Amino acid sequence: MSSTLGTLFLIPNTLGDDSRVEQLPWVLPSETIAQTAKLTDWIVEDAKTARAFLKAVDSVSPLACSIQEMHMSEWRGVARNAKYGDAVKPIDLLKPLIAGKDMGLMSEAGVPGVADPGAELVLAAHKLGAKVKPLVGPSSILLGLMASGLNGQRFAFQGYIPHDAQDRIARLKQLEVESRKLQQTQIWIETPYRNIAMLMSCLNTLAPQSMLCMGMDLSLKTEMITTLSIADWRKRYPNEAACSALQNRPAIFLLLA
Repeated sequence: MSSTLGTLFLIPNTLGDDSRVEQLPWVLPSETIAQTAKLTDWIVEDAKTARAFLKAVDSVSPLACSIQEMHMSEWRGVARNAKYGDAVKPIDLLKPLIAGKDMGLMSEAGVPGVADPGAELVLAAHKLGAKVKPLVGPSSILLGLMASGLNGQRFAFQGYIPHDAQDRIARLKQLEVESRKLQQTQIWIETPYRNIAMLMSCLNTLAPQSMLCMGMDLSLKTEMITTLSIADWRKRYPNEAACSALQNRPAIFLLLA
C-alpha cells in the first residue's frame, strides 16, 4: 500500500520574529529549502505564518506554484480543534497523501511534532503506511541543550510549567527533586511575557547550587545563552526590575540539580 501513498515531509520553520529571508540560509540546509519549494499540499498551524514562510522560501528557491494555488489546511491539534468546534480528524487532512501526493507538515516555529500539535498527523500517516520524512531545521530544545553545558545524556522535555504562581513553584520543586535523583536535565518553555515571573520563581524556589540555563532568541542575532548556579543568578538579577531586558523574548529554561 505504501508505494501508492505520498510522503509526508516534516518541514521546520524559523525561530523568532527576525526576517525569514535573512534567517533561512542560516538555519535551514539548502536541501530542506529545495524540498519545501516542491510541495503544493500543506497542513499548517496558522496559514498566515505559513504563507510568510513560503514567501521567504520562494526568494531562495522558486516555489512549484503560487502560494494562492497551494492547498493549505490548518491544524491546531485534537484538543484545540475541539475547543474551536472543529470536528476534522487527522485522517481527513491526509487525503492528498492517500491520493499519492506528497504533503508538507509545517510547524509554527521550530520542528513539527516537538512542542507542536503535529504529532497526531504524523501518527495518522504511519497508520496509513505512508513514508514520513523529517527535514533538518532549528529546534530550540536541542539548541538550548547543546549550549547549556548540562547533562545531554539524560534529559526530559516538560513542555510548559503551570502559570499559576503556587502551582508553578510546586512543579519547579518537583522537577528539581527528579533532576537530582536521576541526574537528568529538565527542559521547559514559557510564554515570552512570563519570562521574568518564571525566572523569579526559579530564583526564589530552587536550591542555590542547582544549575539553571536560560536561552533566549535562539538562532537570532540577539541570541543569549547563560548557565549559572541559582546563587549566581540571584546576584545577577536580585529583583524583577533588573530582569527587564529578558521580557517578551522567546526563551527556553534548563535545570540540573
